[in-house]
Amino acid sequence: MARTPGERDLTEHFAERYRLGQAPIMLEVERAFCGCDYGGTSWTTRDEAERLGPLLELGPGRRLLDVGAGSGWPGLYLARLTDCDVTLVDVPLEGIRTAAGRAAAESLAGACWAAVADGARLPFRRGRFDAVSHSDLLCCLQAKHSVLKDCRRVVRDGAKMAFTVISIASDLSSAGYQRAVKFGPPFVESALEYTTLLDQSGWQITDYVDVTSEYAATVRRLLAAWEEREDALAELRGAAEFSAMVVRRRGGLAAIEDGLLKRELFVATTDTVGEP
Repeated sequence: MARTPGERDLTEHFAERYRLGQAPIMLEVERAFCGCDYGGTSWTTRDEAERLGPLLELGPGRRLLDVGAGSGWPGLYLARLTDCDVTLVDVPLEGIRTAAGRAAAESLAGACWAAVADGARLPFRRGRFDAVSHSDLLCCLQAKHSVLKDCRRVVRDGAKMAFTVISIASDLSSAGYQRAVKFGPPFVESALEYTTLLDQSGWQITDYVDVTSEYAATVRRLLAAWEEREDALAELRGAAEFSAMVVRRRGGLAAIEDGLLKRELFVATTDTVGEP
């Protein structure tokens, strides 16, 4: 499945974010708003990550696949918390290289592998994993169904998947919908509800939490952290680019607060008939 020009541009964008994300000022910001310092790009906070281990039933000997793992957040953190084995996959080499270096430095109790791979074409055999996670990944990809379906292929029957995703609220006016698209992630639009996508790809929802309020609070903390470190961030990113980032993030927060964008946590298990 060839990646679209938009997806290729996005890959380059994230590669740059992973590179800049290791700058000391960026890690300082991440600790302030998210509670971690991996150079991650999702909205998963430390508190949210700590909820995932029990939801995924992780522990020693359990095999976790973290798709869109970037620089290792939260997959490496989950491995450190639970002593599970973890495999990290993403497309930008910059993120995976950083994650592999951190895994080696942390000397995790479980095994750790890292690979450059597309979530819609995972290079693993059927039934390889016990659990899979991805954080705000599907809203940055067009191939949402393909990712969910291939995640189903590579896990055993009875496996768990937990993921967060940002989506557009229902029943919006045309103006509201366009505003949600403008300030949401690059591929926030979805032709089908995630409940339908999960069902069609062989997953059954076992738990669901609307985490929109937590999402808004995290964005507010980010903006506050940016404001406190404005000069250093403007030097790193360039004054014009940093100013545009602030404007866009404030617009995104307003869209969340106005009920146009939502963030959801889904937990699902596999059906009993294998790959659909």
